Amino acid sequence: MKRLDRYIGTYVVLASLFTLAVLVALFSVIDFVDDLDNIGRNQYTLLRAVEHMLLSMPRLAFSTIPIAALIGTLMALGTLAGSAELTVMRASGVSLARLSLSVMKVGSILMVLTLVLGELVVPITERLAEERRSSALSDQISKTTYGFWIRDKRSFINIREVFPNNQVGDIYIYEFDDTRRLRFSTYAKSGYHEDGKWVLKDVQQSELTPDGITQRNVPEAKWESLFVPDVVDAVKVKPEGLSIIDLYQHIQYLQSNGLNSMAYEFAIWGKLIYPIATGVMIFVAIPMVLGWLRSVGIGQRIVAGVLLGITFHIVQQATMQMGLVFEMSPFLSVSVPVVMFLGFGLWMMRRVH
Repeated sequence: MKRLDRYIGTYVVLASLFTLAVLVALFSVIDFVDDLDNIGRNQYTLLRAVEHMLLSMPRLAFSTIPIAALIGTLMALGTLAGSAELTVMRASGVSLARLSLSVMKVGSILMVLTLVLGELVVPITERLAEERRSSALSDQISKTTYGFWIRDKRSFINIREVFPNNQVGDIYIYEFDDTRRLRFSTYAKSGYHEDGKWVLKDVQQSELTPDGITQRNVPEAKWESLFVPDVVDAVKVKPEGLSIIDLYQHIQYLQSNGLNSMAYEFAIWGKLIYPIATGVMIFVAIPMVLGWLRSVGIGQRIVAGVLLGITFHIVQQATMQMGLVFEMSPFLSVSVPVVMFLGFGLWMMRRVH
């Protein structure tokens, strides 16, 4: 049986990795073409655009692994079915359950690959991609390990944390006079943009004068600045590009400051459930090949896999958006598509029996 596992596993892994490579290449080219308009802006060259495309590939691979696993499994098992090898296996006493177990053993490898990409690779490449891109596109803003640095007239602003819905945290503002001497040093624990102005919370300000330093602490203050949230939104790493540990820390920070953490809660549950989604898509492919896709060509299997994958993506995005809008449970919103497809797979498996 170990030989059977290796035989089936080789087909499934190679087909899934091939499909993943094709999908990543396709989406990378689409993103690259969309990014061509930025070439020539400031220091953003063709080489930087290619660099950004390459650094974005791990994120694209992570987001397309479930679909690639589905199509790859359909292709692999379809090839075995087309050459009557599956029929021979069943005739030699290999049960449907044992055949499914062989496929799911391979599925566990792809599930681990999904987890490794999402936790170890994507956070690093996404952060590097946005840092390199932002530094080339704009002179106004730069991203370092200590957050974002923005120049606003005679002020220099350092923002350590940037969250969705125009929310920021750990803001440092350094205001200089005409002689380039520091006049004000301001720190705010959190803030948000509303009606064209910034509202800062838990503000500590130090005014530097020839007579000494005057300190003021206020719970809330208005701050007028030409700096708008769109400047940072264009270069920040999205929640999906963070690791589970980083997401958890962001959630704790937002909740402790009374800010909305829903986007990060959805992202962390998505990270946890996505590897399971990969396994579910592989499971769904098994009864499809043994059932109504058994005697069709490889082209039809690929089309069926693409359509089913698109359906999964649409349902996933729809439930997440509904969850955000109606403030539903992040766990339920993220897991509903996976449960639906698992139920679909079990129903088809029962029909094959």
